[in-house]
Amino acid sequence: MEKEQAPRWWAVVAVMIGIFLLVTAEQLPIGLLSQVASSMDVTPGVAGLMVTVPGVVAAFSAPLLPVAVGRMDRRVMLTLLMGVMVIGSVLSALASSFIFLLAARVLVGISIGGYWAVAGSIAPRLVPGDQVAKAMTVIFGGVAAASVLGVPLGTLLGDLSNWRVAFGALGGFSLLTALALWCWLPPLPPREPVRLKVLAQQFSNRGVRVAVLATGFVVVGHFAAYTFISPILQDISGVAQRHVGSLLLLYGAAGIIGNIAAGMFAARHPYRAVLAIPSLLLVVVAVFPFFGVQPSSGVLMLMMWGAVFGSVSVSIQTWILRTAPNTEAATALMAFVFNLSIGLGAMVGGRVVDVTSLPVTMWAASALFLLGALLVWRTPPNIVGMKHR
Repeated sequence: MEKEQAPRWWAVVAVMIGIFLLVTAEQLPIGLLSQVASSMDVTPGVAGLMVTVPGVVAAFSAPLLPVAVGRMDRRVMLTLLMGVMVIGSVLSALASSFIFLLAARVLVGISIGGYWAVAGSIAPRLVPGDQVAKAMTVIFGGVAAASVLGVPLGTLLGDLSNWRVAFGALGGFSLLTALALWCWLPPLPPREPVRLKVLAQQFSNRGVRVAVLATGFVVVGHFAAYTFISPILQDISGVAQRHVGSLLLLYGAAGIIGNIAAGMFAARHPYRAVLAIPSLLLVVVAVFPFFGVQPSSGVLMLMMWGAVFGSVSVSIQTWILRTAPNTEAATALMAFVFNLSIGLGAMVGGRVVDVTSLPVTMWAASALFLLGALLVWRTPPNIVGMKHR
């Protein structure tokens, strides 16, 4: 903290809600893919660009935007980024063409990357030192909550009304969050200019390198398949489109359980936790086209999928805390990798699904999970905790 003062937990909550809304916005098209594709008269593969565009933009804005704004007060920066999110969401809801929609999604990507990169670094300035870990858990809990709750709830809203209403609602909530950030955050001038070279230096640490590559394999593989979960449930499992939103809530509930379980397990065994994630995803996604061919079995496998992927953030973050010499720089690097992987996964999956089929896309994703599992398996377990190896 900058001065001795009471913890600003309302500010921490406001920052967390911002992350929750931004990550929800990034991934919301996954649940609304069939609706948007039909409305805009594009293929599901092309519609997947709604995830690719903000993911790629967010990946590059994460390291570059803090550099570009220099010494701008971080309170002002976070509030402005939520304002950009409002504009991007409203324009998405009003889009008259798919090209216009993608242009609006660029604004969403800028908000996501810049906000995510700054949010983690301000926790020590809002609470005393002995409460920083808790504040970080709350702030980045918004990432997991968006994946397991925000997207399903947004999808359900879209199913009950239409996809434009879901995007418009995001804009409304983002406006309220911008006001909360302005009112609850204290002035936060940057302590030192952000340097890109610090990010590059993280690759000299073996533990960070493994975490980055494993995250890339897992997230690209996941979104190559999960971006098309709506057509997967409809075409493979025989689920009616009107039920997809409700089923994604079950996916979200399973993800919360997985997140809690992984948090407890990873605290004691981070290596095993990170190794288990791609291994289990490999099995679940690879066999889905064979065993998820009925609504009941498809829902069961969807929940298993959600439980495993819901454990990614907490497990990888625990690994980073045990290995990275500079956890703040490593977190910004992971924001770059995670968001770029979301965009690449959706793009790769879109290409494969348009050229081949949904099952082939799921098997291609499984191949990436296999690479991730092999990478972690070939890494010595004692690397976790060796910060300067």
